Amino acid sequence: MKKIKFLLVVLIMAFSISLTPAQNLPLMPYPKSVKQLNTNFRLDKEFTLFVEGNPNERIYPAATRMLRRLSDRTGLFFPQDVITSTTKTESPPMVISVKRPGKVILNEDESYQLFIYDNKIQLMAETDLGAMHGFETLLQLLSADENGYYLPAVEIEDQPRFPWRGLMIDACRHFMPINMVKRNLDAMAAVKMNVLHWHLSEDQGFRVESKVYPKLHQLGSDGLYYSHAQIKDVIEYAAARGIRVYPEFDVPGHATSWFAAYPEFASAPGPYTIERNWGIFDPTFDPTNEETYTFLNNFFGEMAALFPDEYFHIGGDEVNGKQWDANESIQKFMNENNIPDNHALQTYFNQRILKILTKHGKKMIGWDEIFQPGMPQNIVIHSWRGTKALMEAAQKGYRSILSNGYYIDLIQPTDFHYLNDPIPADSPLSEKEKKNILGGEATMWSELVTHENVDSRIWPRTAAIAERLWSPQNINDVDTMYKRIERISFLLEEHGLLHIKNYEMMLRRLTNNNDITYLKTLVDLIEPVKIYTRHRQGVKYTSFSPYTRVVDAARPDADAARKFRNEVDRYLADPMLNSSNLIPSLLRWVDNHSKLMETIKLSPILKEIEPLSHNLSKIASLALEAIEYINNNRPTPQYWVEQNLDLIEEAKKPYGQAELMLVSAVEKLVLTAGKN
Repeated sequence: MKKIKFLLVVLIMAFSISLTPAQNLPLMPYPKSVKQLNTNFRLDKEFTLFVEGNPNERIYPAATRMLRRLSDRTGLFFPQDVITSTTKTESPPMVISVKRPGKVILNEDESYQLFIYDNKIQLMAETDLGAMHGFETLLQLLSADENGYYLPAVEIEDQPRFPWRGLMIDACRHFMPINMVKRNLDAMAAVKMNVLHWHLSEDQGFRVESKVYPKLHQLGSDGLYYSHAQIKDVIEYAAARGIRVYPEFDVPGHATSWFAAYPEFASAPGPYTIERNWGIFDPTFDPTNEETYTFLNNFFGEMAALFPDEYFHIGGDEVNGKQWDANESIQKFMNENNIPDNHALQTYFNQRILKILTKHGKKMIGWDEIFQPGMPQNIVIHSWRGTKALMEAAQKGYRSILSNGYYIDLIQPTDFHYLNDPIPADSPLSEKEKKNILGGEATMWSELVTHENVDSRIWPRTAAIAERLWSPQNINDVDTMYKRIERISFLLEEHGLLHIKNYEMMLRRLTNNNDITYLKTLVDLIEPVKIYTRHRQGVKYTSFSPYTRVVDAARPDADAARKFRNEVDRYLADPMLNSSNLIPSLLRWVDNHSKLMETIKLSPILKEIEPLSHNLSKIASLALEAIEYINNNRPTPQYWVEQNLDLIEEAKKPYGQAELMLVSAVEKLVLTAGKN
């Protein structure tokens, strides 16, 4: 008996040691160091706070926002209204200490310490930027029980792993209104991201007012553009949340909208109109025309004054060179100047642009294509091709940021992004070379989204990317990430995000406001096809296409489907495990098709996903048969396995550019049953 007790104690201790902090607290990004204490700080209506030290003025509205968010979540009527530099309070439970004002620049100190005890809270930071990160951690800790609201007592010391943690918003393919940009800035701040990369020119639209060349926005935007006042407002809004904003104006390619206004700078004669299709197109600036550089100098000078950040993105990607090859004047220039090919010609162009930006006080960023021999090391390489290119740039002394693996428009699962590290554990880089990798950016290209479903493509997956860029490298457990991100997704709604709210709205529209119960059951289990497959499935999308179909409502990384796949894995891993967790869902899915058909009959727009609905019913029924074979250990006829594997192959096919995400799990059940 003593031996049994001893073994139990050992097992409990081992479990306690193996229980990583990420399994205890619903924080994201997870802090560098967390120590949990065995007590709580109880919130009540007397809660107050005080800011001391020498912070930037933005700390006071940030503290006010934090207080209001606490009040809104708890319903508590706190005595403080607006926190200012003159706010005084006797013995405040929470004290925020800031040593100096922070600057919204690269490599500013963003560290903080948060100590929560049973009777006081101390938040300390070198800068107000770090203190604001501490606010977000505190808000994520808010919990409740039968006795009210509380904050678990902790001692947290935290700082980011990478200084560049960004989100790129493409406002060109589909225009994104200011309220979309602002709500996403709030969400970025909530997960400690600090860079907004604003993609503002493209074949499909030129999105900024130009007072120097007004025809750019007048003829290149369909009237959908940001005024100078709106740009300044967003920059100020972002800076108040510790977020840098820098623009991208894509040159020399992806430039059709520029030429709708000023065709004289193109490499082939016009006229040009705004591009309505998606893809890589021919229109390209003429790098041999001196007037091109006069034009870009004047425009970039205007934009450099509008955007105060020190970085400026020139794009530089996907120049197909067709206009250059066909232009006799350009070919003559290349021959006379010993420029051997189009890569070298683009390097010549980039070097000229670099001089312009440098004159205007900016540091140049461009996509991988600007990483060419002859380019100086004071540029920043933005890698969309992958970590190999990133490593090569770092080894050659170039600073770089990673977006390959963070293309959230490609509908890849959260864990794919989460495990994509800018500096993998097996990286060949030296410690000095690693410092050249500044961080990364999630990229939200907007060919297949509008402002009403774009949030569902960005969130919550970008929170996992934010953690990869902030947290220590060894915080990488996928299961605990998924547990935490579910709560973070819910918390992000308070910033006005539509990633949850608009889902059922879009389903109601699809059913003409009829019952969505059975449609939701199906759409919860499907995802849009991934990578660029959607463009190759017989539907030609343009900027005017409807983005209101089931595929547009369906979300990446369908949670219900992922949980079912995990439940199947647990069931198959343990022969003694009861299959009862699987049966109720499968029975519901078997019956769902007949009920959904009544809705489909009234909504022709749903006809395209009828095969998905039918396949869900069939594979759910098949899964039940497989489980019965497995549970009863009955011999499985070979013909049953063969014919049902054919059924599974059929169920893998996408319809309406969406696919069922249960099929792989059912296939595992059938193959396991087939071994009997």
